[in-house]
Amino acid sequence: MARTIAKDHEAKREAILRTAAAFFAEQGYDRASMGKLAEACGVSKALIYHYYPSKDALLFDILDTHLTALVEVVETAASQSAGTETRLRELVRAILIAYRDADAEHKVQLDALSSLPEDKQTHLRALQRRLVTCMGDAIRALEPERFSARPELVGPVTMSVFGMLNWFYLWYKPGGPVDREAYAEIVTDLVIGGLPAVCAKAGG
Repeated sequence: MARTIAKDHEAKREAILRTAAAFFAEQGYDRASMGKLAEACGVSKALIYHYYPSKDALLFDILDTHLTALVEVVETAASQSAGTETRLRELVRAILIAYRDADAEHKVQLDALSSLPEDKQTHLRALQRRLVTCMGDAIRALEPERFSARPELVGPVTMSVFGMLNWFYLWYKPGGPVDREAYAEIVTDLVIGGLPAVCAKAGG
């Protein structure tokens, strides 16, 4: 007879994921032990292994859950936004809002994704590419003629935007001079205002 899944199975799994993300972010994935993680979660190591057969499996679920949710948010924002500038503003804002309360998951993604087996990395990087594609399409739409003449600039500009967004967590302090929505406006204005100059420059 198949084992019945406890009613709180999913809630426990989500609690482990949240705690593990914070633990890996603080300790470093390579240095973090499952025993210490179990202590941080307030459960036995056996229970951790009941949910995840290995540390890699746990890391993969953290990143897959985080990136899948982020892709859904970003692709929804892209599909619902009318107008090129509005689309970019909504995308940037959606990413920063989605990063709220996910600083640990984001840091683990940046630091530890390459620790996973190649097949797991391939899946996660495909999700990352969907994010980049959404952003790249929104940026290209702002200056279609210029980017048609300089298509090689789409990638660098797109990754520069992600650079501004991805490192936000390092310096942002709640109650500081700008909140997430204000920073989303700053990033978008920098892109919109700077694209004509970037696209007009000769290749170097």
